[in-house]
Amino acid sequence: MAMTRTLNVLILLVSLLLTSCSREPETPAIPLLDRLAARAQNITIIRDDFGVPHIYAKTDADAVFGLLYAQAEDDFNRIERNYVWAIGRLAEIEGENAIYSDLRARLFMTTEEAKAAYESAPDWLKALCDAWADGLNFYLETHPEVTPKLLTRFEPWMPMFFSEGSIGGDIEQIPLEGIEAFYGKGVSLESLPATPAKAADLKEPGGSNGFAIAGELTRSGNTMLLINPHTSFYFRGEVHVVSDEGLNAYGAVTWGQFFVYQGFNEHTGWMHTSTYVDFIDEFVEDVSLNNGRPGYRYGDEQRPVEVSEVTLKYKDGDKMSERRFEMYHTHHGPVTHMLDGKWVATKINWDPVNALRQSFIRTKQGDHVGFRKMMDIRTNSSNNTVYADSSGNIAYYHGNFVPRRDPQFDYSQPVDGSDPATDWQGLHSVDETISLLNPENGWLQNCNSTPFTAAAEFSPKRQDFPVYMAPDAESFRGIHAVNVLTGISDMTLDKLIEIAHDPYLPGFELLIPGLITAFDVSGESYADLASAIDVLRDWDMKVSADSVAMSLAHFYGMRYEKEGTNPNNLRGMERVNYFGTDSPHEERLQIFAATVSGLTADFGRWDTPWGEINRFQRITGDIEQPFDDAAPSLPVGMASGRWGALAAFGAKRYGDTKRIYGTRGNSFVAVVEFGDRVKAKSMLAGGQSGHPDSPHFYDQAQRYVNREFKDVAYYKEDVEKRATRTYHPGEVLP
Repeated sequence: MAMTRTLNVLILLVSLLLTSCSREPETPAIPLLDRLAARAQNITIIRDDFGVPHIYAKTDADAVFGLLYAQAEDDFNRIERNYVWAIGRLAEIEGENAIYSDLRARLFMTTEEAKAAYESAPDWLKALCDAWADGLNFYLETHPEVTPKLLTRFEPWMPMFFSEGSIGGDIEQIPLEGIEAFYGKGVSLESLPATPAKAADLKEPGGSNGFAIAGELTRSGNTMLLINPHTSFYFRGEVHVVSDEGLNAYGAVTWGQFFVYQGFNEHTGWMHTSTYVDFIDEFVEDVSLNNGRPGYRYGDEQRPVEVSEVTLKYKDGDKMSERRFEMYHTHHGPVTHMLDGKWVATKINWDPVNALRQSFIRTKQGDHVGFRKMMDIRTNSSNNTVYADSSGNIAYYHGNFVPRRDPQFDYSQPVDGSDPATDWQGLHSVDETISLLNPENGWLQNCNSTPFTAAAEFSPKRQDFPVYMAPDAESFRGIHAVNVLTGISDMTLDKLIEIAHDPYLPGFELLIPGLITAFDVSGESYADLASAIDVLRDWDMKVSADSVAMSLAHFYGMRYEKEGTNPNNLRGMERVNYFGTDSPHEERLQIFAATVSGLTADFGRWDTPWGEINRFQRITGDIEQPFDDAAPSLPVGMASGRWGALAAFGAKRYGDTKRIYGTRGNSFVAVVEFGDRVKAKSMLAGGQSGHPDSPHFYDQAQRYVNREFKDVAYYKEDVEKRATRTYHPGEVLP
């Protein structure tokens, strides 16, 4: 490799660009760059043979500087997009259609409130936020060829808007349709219609899998952890960040955040799965106008509705336009929609300082005592946590932020906001919530499923907890997890990878036999389906790239989900199973006949192997990926999580494609063993880099398809052996 350019030359090249973007306008540009360049010398980034950045620094703050710089090298586009969305400026890029996303962000926190939150943070957290901004700004200053779509400067208060890291933070559970209907009609209180109900969709289920296995069931006697988030591909990068202040975390980081979201250090590991704990409530307010000003009844008193204004910009052709909105808040939270003509305020957890505190502190814990103490911060609202450590402990926490409520009310529905008894009564302590520590069976799991099967017969008991703590239904993946974990022994990391990719699909256990029964009993007029039915009759319900039955079953199931009659409004597992047990035989046969015809029309034959249809493709680094049947792609012998696939591969057609292309499911996956020295293997969909010209854009794609995990380089001597480049931030290749 050629010698890197020196920072002094780089400073001369970019110094003229900095006058308008220094952190303090009165500070000369070159001293700012000098400061950042000097700081960069305290940080070393080592890229390994898969492009994973290993960041080494003396302080946590310097490590954060290096972490954000390295992330920006890999995919600045996604970092910027995350923060444009989070701070409520998406419409400035995408136009007026995105303005209600921006309004939603500002309803829950204004820019002024974010700045105040930053100022209120403890000094150590403010230092991390400063380093976060410095790392990104230094990247932009040293990469003048990068043109941001909007954010030419990052400010240390911005992380307050994006503090949690989940695939869909709390705020994304607030439907935009309601906000648009309420704030976008421009009509009076009396004439504003109720928000129409949102139709159910059939998109790929989100979520994740986490397994923790005690040493009594492993060959080495060490605990093991499966980290298996199901996100959109490329939602997180793989990183390793180390400081002399006790930070040594490896795992997945959501683009633009400064903490490892799902991962491990030398002694502890944590995996988050999306929870269904009820942590968001809707309060129907009794609002009336008094001299033209809105107020609401609360018990025996009349309170004023807080009214504020926000001006939002949006892209309007070649120019920028503005819209001004009045925003309404009660003590429950912002008004987000209408219900039967009444205003509804939505209350969620919004405590960004403590959320960031908890997320970073989590990564530095050395044992379960410290980890359990960290959980007492109680701001991780949208996640369950699966845990393992080097002391032999395994644990499970179902949710973390759980409001205490009066059980006489049904909080799965909107409640009467005028009744003070419906208010939250503080938070449940962690000890009061659903958790497990070292269950006797030696394993535990969660797959976005009920906690009452987390450890087989040693699971928590439903009757011991209020309904709002665990409304979670069982899932096909949860059933699958219990099946593969029951009876395990002599586990190794490779065996853990194997069971995490078990090909059986429990979602078809009733659906496909129900179709076969319909054919055998009522299929006289469908004789032409006999060959296809026989393929399914002989199927073991396991997915593979060469399986014709998998093609038939998937498209039959998807068509039934879309077109089948659902008289009882069933959801999830119950709906799929109904289509196999209680739906009319004629309906099953008609839908299967249409499925066979569709496969023949699209692929020239109904007996097309699954791998010919189900593909992995990565053409560009765009956030919204294009797909092309004529371009190279890889066959994938994985299936959708909706059918109970543990290793989920959510695929669908895009545009005019006939093949279906994966875009979410297994993304970053790791298996970890905690002993005297931590050992791990990992996989990242596609590759580490978002740049098509990088050798690490697609270098893990075939490995992903083949389930060929890479060994994680965790200890520095191993990192150095696999190093392909060692540098300080600001040093760029010619």
